[in-house]
Amino acid sequence: MMRISNICGVILAGGQSRRMGGGDKCLLKLGGKTLLRHSLDAVAPQVGPLLVNTNSDPELFSDYKYPIVADVIDGFPGPLAGVLTAMEWALENAPDCPWVASFASDAPFLPNDLVESMMGQIVQDRADMACASSDGQIHPVFAMWPVSLAKALRTAVDQEGIRKVDRWTAHYKLAITDYDTTDGDPFFNINRPHDIAAAALYLNGRTKVYPRS
Repeated sequence: MMRISNICGVILAGGQSRRMGGGDKCLLKLGGKTLLRHSLDAVAPQVGPLLVNTNSDPELFSDYKYPIVADVIDGFPGPLAGVLTAMEWALENAPDCPWVASFASDAPFLPNDLVESMMGQIVQDRADMACASSDGQIHPVFAMWPVSLAKALRTAVDQEGIRKVDRWTAHYKLAITDYDTTDGDPFFNINRPHDIAAAALYLNGRTKVYPRS
């Protein structure tokens, strides 16, 4: 694992968690830690500045030492708004960070080399940005974004009404960082109540591979 201190990380926890019945899914416990804590523990050693993007009451996150930042655009417009929030936060608070790395808050088994791998793929492919993939599936929320595109992203989200990540990234050269799933999928995410139980089995050593939803 290598820390890249001039990359700003953001944990995206601004969704409404409808499939979990609403509420703050990232505060659910797995193995004695919240899902958010699992994500923070995986991401913090890989980046410099790190923030949590959520539209919930900041007091719910008072136990966490990281900045808690709400979407800069109202109405729960999706993960692109969280990415934009992180870009604009970096411009103001971390001007030495030309990149933002984004992560979902509900994936407790993240690779510890994800940031380094995505940056390497960008350089190798001479790409504009990068995202992760596994088992033939693209994971657009686990991605690397150039802060220089903050203004373009705000226009896309705020004025053009773009909500889907892939609709926006289609305008740029996107590098794909693929992860092997022979021993399981590191991007398994908690979407439904039964996923928590499956993840707990994995943590307790009762399954050989990461659970998949």
